[in-house]
Amino acid sequence: MIAPEEAETGAPARSPDAVSDIEIRVPEPADGVGMWRLAVESQVLDANSRYAYVLWCRDFAATSVVAVRGDRAVGYVTGYMRPEAPTTVVVWQVCVDASAQGEGLAGRMLDAVYDGAPGVDRMETTITPDNDSSIRLFTSFAKRHDVPIERSDLFGRELLGDGHEPEDLYRIGPTTKGETTS
Repeated sequence: MIAPEEAETGAPARSPDAVSDIEIRVPEPADGVGMWRLAVESQVLDANSRYAYVLWCRDFAATSVVAVRGDRAVGYVTGYMRPEAPTTVVVWQVCVDASAQGEGLAGRMLDAVYDGAPGVDRMETTITPDNDSSIRLFTSFAKRHDVPIERSDLFGRELLGDGHEPEDLYRIGPTTKGETTS
């Protein structure tokens, strides 16, 4: 699931100085606490346990990033390599704190995950049909890399239960790293 990203929806842009004070880097286990906090505070993401985020930062750090301003996490992307498709990175969650929205941070973090993942030429994510901002975020990624993006049904409500919206699969690629447009 992807949190709605106001940074891609016309929120007022911040000055370039505001953007430069955010460091995007590979997370460490201690960053899991801040990532968990962001997920809970988003009130839209499926917030996993604090332990899950700490563990994620240990086991899937190479395919995830955290954005930090000072000593505070202001965004993250979690991803993993798909075992059945070893050149595909699956993006699990994207989250940007309200204090960092309007800076294009979600797109920059997505690029950082893609650029840092070894041997990747495709990206996948799931998005609920009502999450227009995430659809725009991933469509923008595909445009920046001048590659196709395809949507298909993946998991229906009946499978996910508890009133969960269906999750559509978005497949992006194949990409050629280093060849971006715009």
